[in-house]
Amino acid sequence: MGSAGGGGSRGGGRRRRRTAVMSEINMTPMVDVMLVLLIIFMVSAPLLTVGVPIDLPQTSANPLNEEKEPLTITVNTKGEVFLQETQVQVEEIAPRLIAITNSGYDERIYVRGDRNVVYGQVMKVMGTLSAAGFRRVALVTELEQGS
Repeated sequence: MGSAGGGGSRGGGRRRRRTAVMSEINMTPMVDVMLVLLIIFMVSAPLLTVGVPIDLPQTSANPLNEEKEPLTITVNTKGEVFLQETQVQVEEIAPRLIAITNSGYDERIYVRGDRNVVYGQVMKVMGTLSAAGFRRVALVTELEQGS
């Protein structure tokens, strides 16, 4: 006898196999991406600081908040002067800063002097900046430990 009702494998009533919906989020790819980003930031963070190594004096003054990277002049223990990371002579500072600055003489300029440098060398740099017309010159120090 034949099947009249439709219980066969063809035609009428099909059987559907439903797979259970996966209700868990696969965290492995997200963790992998986060670990790669962590490594990238750990490697690149030390490179973001100014490259001339000096020992800054300490003070208890509050830090300034700046959004963009400031122009930095550094005087190391040997009395060598650097504009950003390029060594320059004191006489060359003003012409180079005038060529670099976008907002003219109102650009913020930071002077970093090693704690063991001769005081007169830092004052010579600041005097050159002042004579050139730069009005926003600031000295950079480290925050005192234990304050």
